[in-house]
Amino acid sequence: MQGRFHFYEGYSMKEVTFPIRVMYELGIKTLFVSNAAGGMNENFRVGDLMIITDHINFFPEHPLRGKNFPTGPRFPDMHETYDQTLIKLATEIAKEKKIRVKYGVYVGVQGPTFETPAEYKMYRIIGGDAVGMSTVPEVIVAHHCGIRIFGVSVITDLGGFDAPVEVSHEEVQEAANKAQPFMTEIMREMIVRSEKVESTKKEKYNTDHPTEKWK
Repeated sequence: MQGRFHFYEGYSMKEVTFPIRVMYELGIKTLFVSNAAGGMNENFRVGDLMIITDHINFFPEHPLRGKNFPTGPRFPDMHETYDQTLIKLATEIAKEKKIRVKYGVYVGVQGPTFETPAEYKMYRIIGGDAVGMSTVPEVIVAHHCGIRIFGVSVITDLGGFDAPVEVSHEEVQEAANKAQPFMTEIMREMIVRSEKVESTKKEKYNTDHPTEKWK
C-alpha cells in the first residue's frame, strides 16, 4: 500500500482497518507496517529506526468494537502481537548491514496535534518509547486475523526532555525520507530470506511427499 487511512482524518475504525480485512481475504500471512513517530527515549535520535516490540493503545475507539468477525476470537490474546521470529531476522540483517536500530514500545494516539511536553512525559512514564497517530488499529485487526506482524517506527522528532523541542510536519517528512532507504533495505532482505525459507520448505515437502502437491 502507499499510505493509509488515518483516524484523525475522520475515517471510522472500520474504514481505517478495511485494507487489513482485504489482505486477509487475499491470503496475506505476514504484514510489514511502518510509521513516523516522535521519540521519547533518551537513547534515541532523529532518524533512528525503532523496531516495535509492543504497543499501547490510546485510540478512543477500539477497532474490534462491535460484532466479532469470525477471523479470530471475541477476546484475542495480545501477548506477542509483534512476531519475535521476524524481529530476530531484522536484527540479524541490520547487524550485517551495519544499520543502527533501536527497540521499543509504540504508543498509538488519535492526533492530529503533536504531543505537548507533558503528554510526551506521560507516555514515557507509562512505558512508551515512541508515539504516533497510526498503526495500532491495523495491527490489532491483523493480529485478530492471525497475520504475523513486523513493525518499524522512524523517529522523526524528539520530545519529553527538559529542553522543549518544536516540531513541524515538514521536518517530520524530511527525517522520514532520510531514514526510509535503511528501513526498506532491511524489509526487502527480510522478504528475500523468507521466500528462500518457504522455497526450501516446499522442496522438502515435495521430496517427502512426491505424490502430493504443495498447497
